[in-house]
Amino acid sequence: MASSPTFSCPTCSQVLSLPAGFQGSQVQCPKCQTNIQVPSTQPAAAPVVAPTLVQQPVVQQTAAPVNAPVLDAIGKISIDMESTRGSDTETRKLFQAVTKEVGKIFVGQDELVIGSLVALFSGGHVLIESVPGLGKTLFVRTLGHILGCDFGRIQFTADLMPSDITGAPIFNMKTQEFTFYPGPVFTQLLLADEINRSPAKTHAALLEIMQERRVTVDGETYPMEAPFLVIATQNPIESEGTYNLPEAQLDRFMFKLMVDYPTETQEANILKMHSEQIDINSRLSNELETIASPEQIVAVTKETGKVLVEPALVDYINKVVRLTRTWPQLYMGASPRAGLALMQGARTLAAFQGRQYAIPDDVVQLALPTLRHRVLLAPELEVEGQSVDTILRDMIRTVEVPRV
Repeated sequence: MASSPTFSCPTCSQVLSLPAGFQGSQVQCPKCQTNIQVPSTQPAAAPVVAPTLVQQPVVQQTAAPVNAPVLDAIGKISIDMESTRGSDTETRKLFQAVTKEVGKIFVGQDELVIGSLVALFSGGHVLIESVPGLGKTLFVRTLGHILGCDFGRIQFTADLMPSDITGAPIFNMKTQEFTFYPGPVFTQLLLADEINRSPAKTHAALLEIMQERRVTVDGETYPMEAPFLVIATQNPIESEGTYNLPEAQLDRFMFKLMVDYPTETQEANILKMHSEQIDINSRLSNELETIASPEQIVAVTKETGKVLVEPALVDYINKVVRLTRTWPQLYMGASPRAGLALMQGARTLAAFQGRQYAIPDDVVQLALPTLRHRVLLAPELEVEGQSVDTILRDMIRTVEVPRV
C-alpha cells in the first residue's frame, strides 16, 4: 500500500499529510487557504526491474477510484429507488411507499423528504433553513396523514411564552383544583415555524421535550407519545426581529437541511398541481392513503438500530467528528452527540436501501446535515463570508475513507 505523502505549504509552511489517493490533485491548505498541488511520489520508470516495484503503481491507482465517488457524495442525500444492491425488506418497502404517497401532493425537495424520514426513523429532529413558500407546512401535514400521526404547528413570535408551548395548569372553579391543560407540543409531528423569532427562554421549553420526550410543569412530568418529530424552520434572509438559536438548542437537532428553490420542471408541476383552488384538507383525505401507524414507526426505528456498522466505519465517524475540534478554520467543534446522530442516521439510510450494514457512502451523505449546525467558523472567516459547508467538505476530504 502506498504511503501517505507528507509535504509543506509553500505559503505558510504548514505541514500536511494526506491519503495516497490525493497524489497529483489540488487541495486547499487549512491554515492559509492556498491551493496546493499535492506532489506525486510514484517511482520513476528508470532501470528498476524488481517485480514488487513494478506492481506498486497499480496499487496506487486503485486507491483513488475507491474514495473519489464516495467523497463526491458529501452532503448529497439521495436514494436510488431502482438499485438492486439491497434486499426487498419491510423497511425498504415502507420507505418507498411513503415517498410515493408524498409525491402525490408534495413535489421535489428530495433532501427534505429523505432527511426528515431518516430523522423520524432515527428518533431525531430536523432544522430547516429556507425562504418562505417552499411547502414545509404542506410536507409535514402530508407526512402526518400518510403515517397516521397527529400533526401540530406552533408559529413562533417574539411574545411567545414557554407555557404557550408546553401548556400550563389552570384553576378549575368547579372542582377548586388546578388542572393541567397540555399545549400544542403534545403531538407527534410538530412544525415549529420560524423558531428563531422567539427569545431564549421560549427555546428552553423545547430542550427537555426534544431530548427526553417529556414535559415537566410544576414538578409533574408528562411523557410525550411516540413517535415525536420536531421540524423547525428559520428564514436565512430576514434577520430583523430574530434571535440566534442557542448552541444547546442547535445540538438537539439531528440534521440541519438547506432547502432551495425547486427546479424549473418541478415548479411547473407545482403550478399545475396546486392552482385549481381545491381545499387542501379534502385533497389530503381523498388523494392520500394512510399506510403506516405510530406503532409501526416505533418498531421500524428499533429495527434500524440493529443495522451493522463495522469497526472501521465507527473509527471513520469518530475521526471526522473529532477533527472538527482541531481544524484551524473552526472555532468550535461538534459534540459526541454529533457522532451518535451520524452513526444512527447512516444505519437508517442503509435500512431504507434494504441493507443490513452501513457503508461509507451513507456516512458521507449525512455528514454535512449532521455537522453544519454544530460547528462555528473562526471569526475572521465569518467576516469574510466563508461557507461552513465548504470548510467541512475540505476537512472531510482529508480523512481516508475505509474499505468496508
